Amino acid sequence: MAKSIFHSALLFTIFSISIFISQFLITTIAGEQHGFGRSLSRSKLGLKKEKLTHFRVYWHDVVGGPKPTSVMIVRPPNSTSNGGFGQVTMIDNVLTMGPELNSKLVGRSQGLYALASQSEVGLLMLMNFAFMEGKYNGSTISIMGRNTVFSQVREMPIIGGSGLFRFARGYVQARTNMFDFKTGDATVEYNVYVLHY
Repeated sequence: MAKSIFHSALLFTIFSISIFISQFLITTIAGEQHGFGRSLSRSKLGLKKEKLTHFRVYWHDVVGGPKPTSVMIVRPPNSTSNGGFGQVTMIDNVLTMGPELNSKLVGRSQGLYALASQSEVGLLMLMNFAFMEGKYNGSTISIMGRNTVFSQVREMPIIGGSGLFRFARGYVQARTNMFDFKTGDATVEYNVYVLHY
């Protein structure tokens, strides 16, 4: 009798362990087959302490002349009452240290802007600031936001970056430095506040 109880207990233990191991293996294998993400430590990616950096650059939007850096790629509908709503413009504007177009080049602003408001001159801005100078050479920050061009100060978010600006976030403040009503050319001061590693 004692031998039969021992045998039953041993079989129950082996059966229980087998079920536990089977469940563990099924969960592990299923997790490997269906899981596409995993947690990483910041140090494995080489991320150091987060810091806040400020830049001031001047963005030159050249619409007229023989070498425009801003070109309309989608025309608005033929309605004159919508203020250009729907127009899309591709840009490859220079970023300089000073407000003069011939001041030191630090990068380029590449992307597009679209007239996204029917009631005011409100732009949807999508652009990368690609830096070409100093320790940030080859790094970019990505900006996407609303720009009401006749407001004194416009704020737009930084939504990411590359190079030294991986995992970047922050905001920019744009202030019009110069606007030529005849040609449409503009110079805009951008103050960039970016958190990055």
